[in-house]
Amino acid sequence: MNLHEKYIKRCIDLAKNGLGTTYPNPMVGSVIVLNNTIIGEGWHKKAGEPHAEVHAINSVKDKSLLKDATIYVSLEPCSHIGKTPPCANLIVASGIKNVVMGIVDSNSKVSGRGVQYLKDNGCNVIVGVLEDECYKLNKRFFTFHTKKRPFIVLKWAETKDGFIDKFRDKNAENVPNWISNEYSQQLVHKMRAEEQAIFVGTNTALNDNPTLNVRTWTGNNPIRIVLDRSSKIPKDYNLLSDGIKTIVFSEVKHTVDSFVNVIYERINFNRKVPEQICEILYCYEIQSVIIEGGKQTLQSFIDANLWDEAFVFVGNVFFKEGLVAPELNANPVETRIIIDDTLKLYKNF
Repeated sequence: MNLHEKYIKRCIDLAKNGLGTTYPNPMVGSVIVLNNTIIGEGWHKKAGEPHAEVHAINSVKDKSLLKDATIYVSLEPCSHIGKTPPCANLIVASGIKNVVMGIVDSNSKVSGRGVQYLKDNGCNVIVGVLEDECYKLNKRFFTFHTKKRPFIVLKWAETKDGFIDKFRDKNAENVPNWISNEYSQQLVHKMRAEEQAIFVGTNTALNDNPTLNVRTWTGNNPIRIVLDRSSKIPKDYNLLSDGIKTIVFSEVKHTVDSFVNVIYERINFNRKVPEQICEILYCYEIQSVIIEGGKQTLQSFIDANLWDEAFVFVGNVFFKEGLVAPELNANPVETRIIIDDTLKLYKNF
């Protein structure tokens, strides 16, 4: 690993501190180096707040050192005025002449313009250091801007004999039939805190009456998304009554709803439903969504090839009969053991 890679790696590590808190902005880290010593560093913490470069520059106590220093940043500095001033302008104004960045921004408002502004103002610019790692860091952001849809994560738990739920009857209690262990369940809550939204189908909402929030991990509750074609979900169910922002896709026309933070979007269920959902979520600037069920919802996104990662938890239980797990014609890229559960990770990017 050369020096440039060393410091971009530090930028990536810093940027990860913003996982789950920077939406709709990307995660970015920055360090300032003089004579092979880091004299300043920072990361983007939250949309609307200063970017990584600002924190890094502000952390340097003696600003006279900046003219001889090199600034490293994991993503191309912005060159447009958004909620905060452009970072490329700040770098130039601070007297920094050497800039090394991991990857060019895919956002059309920025892409290449930050690089050009720095060059036009006399900076020495190096681009493309640990580019693959920088892409993976912001896989959600890049997918959103290049594919015009959210980064889609599929997640389900299945038994060793391939079922995701027991058969339910009308008298069954509206609670989950747990398959995975408590450690796997905690990992799921960590995943929820990292993604911007979480999505379930009608049957999951009716059978489990879930809250879909973050309970066993720290972080923000994701925006909730639910399919409710015929408006079957009772208004007193958690998804519609607890005040957390929820987007409901339905074919029923709704007037302005009296429930706080519930938004209804009408779609045509006779057309390609996953594609319609992705289009609307893109308009809401939702960069990532974790789809937790049920079988029909998950399979519709698999069949439409609208998914990027899949996490399949195989619990140490047998149902012998029940609702069969989704079919994913892919091989896992990674397998982990979580006590007596097996977690299989699939990638489609």
